[in-house]
Amino acid sequence: MTALRTALRTAVPPVRHLSVDVDGVRVAYRESGPADGPVLLLLHGFPTSSHQFARLMDALGDTPYRLIAPDYPGSGRTEAPAGFTYTFERLADIVEGFADALGLARFALYVFDFGAPVGLRVAARRPERVTGLIVQNGNAYEEGLSDAARAFTGLRREVPGDEERVRGLFTAEGTRFQYETGVADTGLLSPDGWTLDVHYLGLPGRADAQADLAFDYASNVAQYPVWQSWLRSAGLPVLVVWGAGDPFFTPAGAEAYRRDVPDAEVHVFDGAGHFALETHLPAIAPLIAGFLAKLP
Repeated sequence: MTALRTALRTAVPPVRHLSVDVDGVRVAYRESGPADGPVLLLLHGFPTSSHQFARLMDALGDTPYRLIAPDYPGSGRTEAPAGFTYTFERLADIVEGFADALGLARFALYVFDFGAPVGLRVAARRPERVTGLIVQNGNAYEEGLSDAARAFTGLRREVPGDEERVRGLFTAEGTRFQYETGVADTGLLSPDGWTLDVHYLGLPGRADAQADLAFDYASNVAQYPVWQSWLRSAGLPVLVVWGAGDPFFTPAGAEAYRRDVPDAEVHVFDGAGHFALETHLPAIAPLIAGFLAKLP
């Protein structure tokens, strides 16, 4: 029994749940790994928060990396002041300031969904900081937009009915849809993920914040050429892992990264949806560990 307890204590490094002030925003984040290790900055998507990386952080526990996953304003446990402007530019400002506050001079980036427009903005602003890029269902190409995603980017607050369509994604049914669509075996999905997201979406002001971001999403499509230019010029290692059944971002968006990074390592998983980590972590985690091991 003593040996078992020792093994359990040493098998997975503890995850610390911390917070730091960034420009008036109290940014909550989770962190594991050695304080002096190279950094992997994990940027979550919608409608979730840093909790989406909890199992991945455990799976990467034997790497030398310091794993850091913040919650954006409007998500998770982060507290933003009244009057905060919810745009993707402002989220990137906060993530950039977060990296400054923690003294992260260099880091690899993991971007998923909303994390792609946030992280790629930061990378294009501060290219000297980024050592490598991991993309998981994070789109940066027109061909990666499904018909549903194209329709979504065309929604406008001033058009009658569009706000109701946006807010339908914040319901329990809308959130569960995002987790389950395209998944071959929904029994592999823990309900804890989407039910926790529903909890955070129900906090005061959160639906309004997410609606603002939804109507700002078209600004990301306009930035695609900027991010593609950065990818071409940066010369960084890129790993792309993608759920083939994603209702928003199609596998064509995964393959498109090779256009600007010919040596990009691309893996598309049949039977996985938007939240590919939820069902295919055993296949994806070793790819990430191997990729990190090759970074400078």
